[in-house]
Amino acid sequence: MRRSDFPNNFVWGTATSAYQIEGAVSEDGRGASIWDTFSHTPGKTRGGDTGDVACDHYHRYPTDIGLMRTLGVNAYRFSVAWPRIFPQGRGEPNPKGLAFYDRLVDALLESGITPWVTLYHWDLPQALQDQGGWPQRDTAYAFVEYTGYLSRHLGDRVKHWITLNEPWCSAHLGYYAGIHAPGLHDLSLSIQASHHLLLAHGLTVPVIRENAPGAQVGITLNLSPGHPASPDPADIAAARRYDGFQNRWYLDPLYGFGYPQDMLELYGEAAPCIKEGDLEAIATPTDFLGINYYTRAVLRDSSEAPYYLAVARSGREFTQMDWEVYPDGLRELLVRVSREYRPQALYITENGAAYPDVLVNGQVSDPERTHYLERHIAACLQALREGVPLRGYFAWSLLDNFEWAEGYDKRFGLVYVDFATQARYVKQSGHWYSAFLQENVLTP
Repeated sequence: MRRSDFPNNFVWGTATSAYQIEGAVSEDGRGASIWDTFSHTPGKTRGGDTGDVACDHYHRYPTDIGLMRTLGVNAYRFSVAWPRIFPQGRGEPNPKGLAFYDRLVDALLESGITPWVTLYHWDLPQALQDQGGWPQRDTAYAFVEYTGYLSRHLGDRVKHWITLNEPWCSAHLGYYAGIHAPGLHDLSLSIQASHHLLLAHGLTVPVIRENAPGAQVGITLNLSPGHPASPDPADIAAARRYDGFQNRWYLDPLYGFGYPQDMLELYGEAAPCIKEGDLEAIATPTDFLGINYYTRAVLRDSSEAPYYLAVARSGREFTQMDWEVYPDGLRELLVRVSREYRPQALYITENGAAYPDVLVNGQVSDPERTHYLERHIAACLQALREGVPLRGYFAWSLLDNFEWAEGYDKRFGLVYVDFATQARYVKQSGHWYSAFLQENVLTP
């Protein structure tokens, strides 16, 4: 496998998110986000870690752009911190917050790296959560205001926009499982949040198109194949339910099929309040779909677990997150989504793995991650050969960072970060990715 096996215009990038890398949480007028509140709540993150400093990217972005140039990527996916732009979620914008992203975008373009902006990667302004957060319909309208302001100011230079990152995580992990901000445990709030997130996406797409003529606009979903743990019909039904709440609940309405009937029946009284015109707005055509892929799920029926399904441990190779390494799941997803939903284009907007990296004499040997990347890129190539309109691949992540509830314990980066000194070191996997992009290597 070589880079030249892919189309000449294939996008090769890496990705990050604002709260995970920026730090500077109290500088230049930034407001508090739900992740500031959550991470400062005792017991919510491993070791009490917070994103207060993270990778200090707010001050060190020129260094990090230099690392991207070293890697040889031609695109960089990053998110904008909503509370930097609107400290209270809406109202008076913060020009200093916008100025940071002006500097970042300009520096990327000067380096020949195409900026891909994600508008929402989980850092809802705390002021909006205080008013109810995503379960409240008004939050969707606030998102449209924020997006309108940002796209007017960056739309002359940014031509690739992602509205939301992984709305499943925002809704399910934040409002039901409680392991992400804002840390709530309410199924009804979670399902209503999922609807308002999708509504926010749909209402935002035409706003971006108006403010950034010629721009490509899409959304990113975290998708995962669900396989039954056995041939038992009960396990097969459990896998179908998993597919419903993980995949179809988001894909179906985005592509004009409405919410899956089997899931509406399963949710019962917790099903969302849908107003006239909502489903039409959500199904506003997009230019691409971003897919974040890490692993599959193997399911068995359970009368005690949420949604009557439980994840069964399967496979022989796992990352430090205890996620099975299953590259063919990526090919399977791409083929299925392409055939069933017919998106104009697909991008892998995140793919990567956490391993217990150790820095020795300025070097990090991480052959497991290197092998992970190679096999998943090979799965992308196979999907292309099966006719999937795959247009690009973004490795997660550029830097080791604040890994949400896992704090700084889990490292996904192509670049190792010494959080005590903020020194950066390209890992073996980063060198492999760079060599692959420069056609200097065939195998890890």
